[in-house]
Amino acid sequence: MANLINHPMAGRSEVFDTFGRPLGSLRLSVTDRCNLRCNYCMPEPEYVWLPREDILSFEEMATLAGYFADLGVEKVRLTGGEPLLRRDLARLVRLLRQDRRITEVALTTNGILLADHAQELYEAGLDRVTVSLDTLRAERFRQLTGRDEFSRVLEGIESVGKTGFSHLKLDTVVIRGFNEDELYALVEFAKQYRAEVRFIEYMDVGGANDWSLEKVLSQDTILDMFGRRYGQVIPIPDRGTAPAQRFRLPDGTIFGIIPSTTVPFCAHCDRSRVTADGLWYLCLYASSGVDLGKPLRRGASPLEMQELIRSVWAARRDRGAEDRKALEQVGLRSGGLIHIDRLREDPHLEMHARGG
Repeated sequence: MANLINHPMAGRSEVFDTFGRPLGSLRLSVTDRCNLRCNYCMPEPEYVWLPREDILSFEEMATLAGYFADLGVEKVRLTGGEPLLRRDLARLVRLLRQDRRITEVALTTNGILLADHAQELYEAGLDRVTVSLDTLRAERFRQLTGRDEFSRVLEGIESVGKTGFSHLKLDTVVIRGFNEDELYALVEFAKQYRAEVRFIEYMDVGGANDWSLEKVLSQDTILDMFGRRYGQVIPIPDRGTAPAQRFRLPDGTIFGIIPSTTVPFCAHCDRSRVTADGLWYLCLYASSGVDLGKPLRRGASPLEMQELIRSVWAARRDRGAEDRKALEQVGLRSGGLIHIDRLREDPHLEMHARGG
């Protein structure tokens, strides 16, 4: 399949990687900082942070997003770290909404600061909100995150509906032996807010966590649990490039599962990630990225930036989740992706820096 690029004034021109996957979705980290210390993401008390002078301005981020839109990106998701720690995030939303080629601007947040900012984000043009919610028990939340902020997360979730947002999603990382006893309760909780819960298989990204294959509750196991509880669980077709496979319960309730660990969806993945300082990762499992921040700040022309992005994506061969899955065949998938000592040397390798 040919990889094409037009002159910047000619509008959008799609680009495809070596497996024919389009460049369609961008996860844009606005900060590497977070106000939680979740066991599966940031279990250490302190980290090596990105230098503040390297963090891109909102104008620089919007400019970069425009170059991605030139090459086919239509959806931008704002992530972190915790993105609401970045002041005046609504201003970035407004900048992104000025580009009509970007059809959706979404936000993933832990919800702690959401009630304080939901209204201004809605008015700025934010389309969708996803809140991470791994438990409905306050004590378990404190155990998981190291913080006593559960009530504020609930306030944030409540604020979404009151503000006017639709299509609220709740993301739950499922860890065997920790929260698999709450899956039914989370579905019932989501109903109260007309939300859709998505269960995420525990992934072996990063390295500071205590991941093991034994802690993964697979998609098959989750479906078996729901079948025994609710009756027939019906798959919803036309997944497209979305990471979640969606299912319908007999009463019409819809939930999703993101089975990256046991059933990788690399073949359909159209997303990539840019860190807050402009390092571009083609895969969540990637150990190195492409620096877009430096050429942007050096004054590279739009055509030069487009060509850089186009050429890198056209050569993309990343199938990280499938590669990790293959290690099971030889018994080498026993721990995190990157050793913790290496994580301390390069903050970009942390999942909270690249919008995991």
